[in-house]
Amino acid sequence: MTDDDRTDEALRALAEPRRRAILRLVAHDELAAGEIAESFDVSRTAVSQHLTVLKNAGLLDERRDGTRRLYRARPDGLAGLRRFLDDMWASSLDTARRLVEAERGIGEDDTARGSA
Repeated sequence: MTDDDRTDEALRALAEPRRRAILRLVAHDELAAGEIAESFDVSRTAVSQHLTVLKNAGLLDERRDGTRRLYRARPDGLAGLRRFLDDMWASSLDTARRLVEAERGIGEDDTARGSA
């Protein structure tokens, strides 16, 4: 699976508000599926499906403790998405800078001299 595939999967998983809420719940605490389900007014089956989507997207880790399944956000689960957003943000800032400089008549040589 490529970085783009992982980013696409993470974006699809996070498009659903309940999944984002689940991710916030387990961002700092490991919780059992039942504890997560108690936070929502939907069936445990629905929460289980959301957990599966988040896990398959690489956003959650699952650990068994006896009969319980415990979930925690994966620290590196959002890394690819973060890189994608950082790259997009940096590109947008660079484009904005060039537009402002073009409007003001500032060239790259002028910018280099001004920062020296």
